[in-house]
Amino acid sequence: MRKAKPKSRGRDLLPEYDFSRGVRGKYARRFAEGTNLVKLEPNVAKVFRDSASVNRALRRLLCDLLASARSSKALERTG
Repeated sequence: MRKAKPKSRGRDLLPEYDFSRGVRGKYARRFAEGTNLVKLEPNVAKVFRDSASVNRALRRLLCDLLASARSSKALERTG
């Protein structure tokens, strides 16, 4: 029986990258649940220190947009 040849690393993979102890699918469940990551620009990140503050601001913006859309539709119906 012959020994199996070691798998080649490929041209793009440097020798210092070692994935021998990597876990396949480690974050698959979290990804499937719909986790979204958004990178903020540095000037925006200074204002929003955590995800809770970002979510609060986005929810407030959505409420304002929806209210504005509702009032615009109401004006169209009466005008």
